[in-house]
Amino acid sequence: MSMNLSLAKKAIPLAAVVMMSACQTADVYTADKFADYQTTHKEVAVLPFDVTIGAKKMPKGLDLEALASMEKEEGIVFQKQLYSQFLKRWSKGEYTVKFQDVDETNVLLRRAGMTDDALQNFTKAEIGQALGVDSVISGNIKRDKPMSTGAAVASMFLLGFGGATNSVNVNMTVHDSETGGLLWSYDHEVKGGLGSSAEGVSKSLMKGSSKKFPYKKEK
Repeated sequence: MSMNLSLAKKAIPLAAVVMMSACQTADVYTADKFADYQTTHKEVAVLPFDVTIGAKKMPKGLDLEALASMEKEEGIVFQKQLYSQFLKRWSKGEYTVKFQDVDETNVLLRRAGMTDDALQNFTKAEIGQALGVDSVISGNIKRDKPMSTGAAVASMFLLGFGGATNSVNVNMTVHDSETGGLLWSYDHEVKGGLGSSAEGVSKSLMKGSSKKFPYKKEK
């Protein structure tokens, strides 16, 4: 009996590792000679993410306008959560660049007329130059359900989005502000409880990309 219990205790962590590895996948691209950019880049801005929430099984009472509002809210919340994760690691000396405060980023975007859907009408070079940074971090998020935060959590319960499980696909990119060229791309998938909040997704994304993020200092 004690031997079986001991084996069970050893099996549980192993099963947890298997589940975690099965729930997260990633693909990475890094531009040739990125080191040349890294030596000159000093500041990076994180843009609001473009969020798409699946509407195939949209509950009764939720129209496309409300869904679009949720998507915009999530884009800002995720931007701030990701910036917070970057800032924590930057404060520990992990990166060769600093990160522009997201409140400053969003003010500068509004002044330049680069807000909401209008942001898609500008090149990454135009956006980066308007922000006065060397490169910009942007991306797309596709999820099955709204995340459990802010107005979205109220909608989840009031409009019938049940359960905590959420499948999320995230693409994060870095573009050079001078040329607009793609310097780095990271595709990440999260399934399960972590996909139910912006904090969970951002932490999972940072954990997965931490060793591959191009501005990371060499030890």
